[in-house]
Amino acid sequence: MANKSMTAPITMQPEGLSVPPYPTIPHIIGDGSGPDIWRASQPVIDAAVHAAYGDERRINWMEVLAGQKAHDTLGTWLPEETMQAFRDYLVGIKGPLTTPVGGGIRSLNVALRQELDLYCCVRPVRYFAGLETPVKHPDLVNMVIFRENTEDIYTGIEFAAGSPEAQTFHDWLRTTFPERAKKIRFPQACGFGIKPVSREGTERLVRAAIQYAIDHRCPSVTLVHKGNIMKYTEGAFRDWGYALAEREFSAIPCGKATSWKLPCGIIIKDCICDAFLQEILLHPTEHSVIATLNLNGDYCSDALAAQVGGIGISPGANINYRTGHAIFEATHGTAPALANQNKVNPSSFLLSAQMMLSYLGWQEAANILLHGVQAALAEHQVTVDLASHIPGVTALSSTDYAEALIAHIRS
Repeated sequence: MANKSMTAPITMQPEGLSVPPYPTIPHIIGDGSGPDIWRASQPVIDAAVHAAYGDERRINWMEVLAGQKAHDTLGTWLPEETMQAFRDYLVGIKGPLTTPVGGGIRSLNVALRQELDLYCCVRPVRYFAGLETPVKHPDLVNMVIFRENTEDIYTGIEFAAGSPEAQTFHDWLRTTFPERAKKIRFPQACGFGIKPVSREGTERLVRAAIQYAIDHRCPSVTLVHKGNIMKYTEGAFRDWGYALAEREFSAIPCGKATSWKLPCGIIIKDCICDAFLQEILLHPTEHSVIATLNLNGDYCSDALAAQVGGIGISPGANINYRTGHAIFEATHGTAPALANQNKVNPSSFLLSAQMMLSYLGWQEAANILLHGVQAALAEHQVTVDLASHIPGVTALSSTDYAEALIAHIRS
């Protein structure tokens, strides 16, 4: 029987996470196809941990409620008990959640990120051999996106067209900044949104991205922005990012106006977002770690996922590197049309679990889980979303795909 020290909560220490052998991990099953994904994924994750450590380590899974199941059971979309579990246990994982229709919470995912201050959305994008993709050389894509998670337009500071709030905002703007108010062509039928971007928010994101590049020996960090148009928000993001690289990482100019170099050789550079969306197609090897704002990160991560096979194999994490809090997640939607059919691809969730294991310091288990996914995809053991793009391949069910992964893990 495990003693208390083996099952103690995960804690954040000055040197990093302290993880007991049998940590409790809160998990949200999710809506729509979420139950199918969870049924397929849990045995695979447990098999990878057992293959790495035997009985010396094990995850104690603790279900917490959010989304439709929480609403049906408790009458609320995001119970306080769920939030407290993530606060107390630090590290969790979740399936896809529906966005409630109507008033209240705009997005459960955004609410979780805001409440726990999970300021880094980390999205690695890479190609897996065996997949068919819409580009000629998907194998050249190998990037990690650090998307700022708590600012930008996702803060939800908006005023609906025709509302008293919109009228009040426009009246204030017209009185305080009359020249700027003249730029609004149709004020009576105009909605308004506020886009906050701070030095503090920028610095902690860029710091995490540069540190990741150093730790993983990546060649470059690209600051992606639209600062040529939004000079005091996205332009400031760029400038603050360079200033932090110089101040905290001893970056120096390396001959180009927009290129700096760390003592270890890592290049810090920037790129306008629309140009970057061309770059990832034309020159993907020129970019490694990406640091960008919230909306840009949403666009870029999904575009990159499409290049390597789709969002069904795209993992994600939302992390606060200061407190240690982290929620790993499937990055796709709920796919309600596939619910309870045992067809959905659990790879996004599984690769997010692989990121979680690495975050816990359980690198052996993370490597084994990654090997299982790589081996299955290389042999065209795939679910229907990927099989439809590979001629002559018969799709596996979600559970059959999971069994194939477990076989690779055990071998």
